[in-house]
Amino acid sequence: QVHLVESGGGLVQPGESLRLSCEVSGLSISYNTIWWYRQAPGKHRDWVALIMTADVTNYEDSVKGRFTISRDITKNTVYLQMNDLKPEDTAVYYCNHQHTWGQGTLVIVSK
Repeated sequence: QVHLVESGGGLVQPGESLRLSCEVSGLSISYNTIWWYRQAPGKHRDWVALIMTADVTNYEDSVKGRFTISRDITKNTVYLQMNDLKPEDTAVYYCNHQHTWGQGTLVIVSK
């Protein structure tokens, strides 16, 4: 059974950084695509970034150049480095593999 556990959220000011972690169990991230999504208050859950085999990555346009997805195979963990955070990045961030979701971690960007 696949489990995803996110961590690393918090309250930051605009322009600051956070690194989210997604600890994966039940499958190897070496051979599977992991996604990051986010859901802002009152909005749909939207994808943010993904990482595939061979470390191929892709990003939603609004985070390109600010967010970086990466993985540590030895820890079976996927990361989302978020720099230059903006108030509009405020959301619950989830990692995902196919039909499995984590519990989410809350990111608040506010002065």
